Amino acid sequence: MKLFNIKRTAATLALVIGVSACEDGFEELNMNPNSPEQVPASLLLPTVLRNGINENAGKAWGTGNVVMQYSAKIQFTNEDRYNWGPESNPYNSYYNIMRDLENIKRIATESGNNNYRGVAMVYQSWLYSILTDSYGDVPFSEATMAKEGTNLPTFDSQESIYQSIIANLSEANNLLDVNGQGIEGDILFSGDILRWKKFANSLLLRTHLRLSDRIDPSSAMQAIVSNPTTFPILESNDDNVALQYLADLPNQQPLYTTRSGSFDEYRLSEKMENTLKSLNDTRLFVYAQPTTDSGAGLVGDWDDYEGVPNGLADEEALQYSPSGDPAKGGSNFISRLGLMFSCSACNPLASPIARQGLIMTYSELQFILAEARERGFISTGDAATYYNNGIQASYDYYDERLDVAGYTAIKDAVNADAAYFAQPEVAYTGTSAEKLEKIATQKWIANFFNGLEGWFDWRRTGMPEINPGPGAVQPTVPVRFIYPSSVQALNKDNYNAVIQRQGPDNNVTKVWWDVQ
Repeated sequence: MKLFNIKRTAATLALVIGVSACEDGFEELNMNPNSPEQVPASLLLPTVLRNGINENAGKAWGTGNVVMQYSAKIQFTNEDRYNWGPESNPYNSYYNIMRDLENIKRIATESGNNNYRGVAMVYQSWLYSILTDSYGDVPFSEATMAKEGTNLPTFDSQESIYQSIIANLSEANNLLDVNGQGIEGDILFSGDILRWKKFANSLLLRTHLRLSDRIDPSSAMQAIVSNPTTFPILESNDDNVALQYLADLPNQQPLYTTRSGSFDEYRLSEKMENTLKSLNDTRLFVYAQPTTDSGAGLVGDWDDYEGVPNGLADEEALQYSPSGDPAKGGSNFISRLGLMFSCSACNPLASPIARQGLIMTYSELQFILAEARERGFISTGDAATYYNNGIQASYDYYDERLDVAGYTAIKDAVNADAAYFAQPEVAYTGTSAEKLEKIATQKWIANFFNGLEGWFDWRRTGMPEINPGPGAVQPTVPVRFIYPSSVQALNKDNYNAVIQRQGPDNNVTKVWWDVQ
């Protein structure tokens, strides 16, 4: 018995010693070096920038261009006919990004790097502006609180979301310090903090104008434009908020792929064709390609560019004949979108680096200032100068991008001379209402392929005139997205509460700021 107890005691002691040895450094031994629990902000930043901007670019192609009649579809025309169901993105994709942005802000706070925090706040504000402009009321205050146990977030009102966006952009402008700590992983501005400040304040100007039918923006906008030292804004095309795509992954433009079918369905719209031709606007040559039937090269005559009406039923769209001759109908007689925007399979001359992922341009900002000056929101500057600058900046932007791509023939054809600005339809003359219509029209033209921004701005102004096509399933243009099915199924109580407050969950219920 004594021998047994001695053996048992020895075995127990060995087990205790063994367990103690295993516990020493156990956590370190079981950490996966290929899946770290802590990721530096410099590694999170490029992914959130790339994913958010690419989603915006995809929305331009699939929805923004179509609903604003820059382009039209010749097959599978549901988007064009407003046969819209629940829309998963940008909702799901942007909320996925929000988690990493919160991590960047947390890491920045812990490390004391205010520039990372400011950058994350600016970018997050832009994402939330798209979310709320797309759906209306969305989760905000509880959106990223899953770690705290809030898995079913409530929906904040659009009014309160925009109040927070304005406050966050203002705080970010104060946090961002050109003489502060540097940042890495910034694939948008290469760590140039001044450009992030310019983005923040220019986005603020866009925001205040967006809300101008609800809240008088005069004092807020004037404070920005009258103090460029404290509130720098975009000063030229060099400051454009645009991601430069590269020929290879990971920064390859998302639409530049070997796919052709679903990309080749998108063609020049008749609305855009007629507008540009009526203004003798040579941006037609960059926005579209000559029809295949024309046999023209990179640049054709005006008659070599033909659009298709928006909102046709599938069969009518596929067989559409611009001339009215049934023998001259179909895709060969309708212009593709320009080479800058084509997929690689659409034309062997398509460039992978010509197009950029646009967020905001100097041209757009000039039109914002022109409208603000014309409506008396600001007293700085001259409305006509802002307006003309906006047009010229749009032309200059495309000249520069065409030059990058090596499209010399197209670049030579795209120019705005004195005769263009002197046309009665373009010249900054007429009543105030007529001037505002000219600003809206030129802004609409310049916002081509800029995400959903053309749609958001049109909902505010109602200009230019956009009419549903003959195959539309409803008599009005959609003014919001329907919440994703997952939200309806998984967050039902909060979903029911928001539609009770905001209105039916359909695409004709207006968001809070849309009072026109």
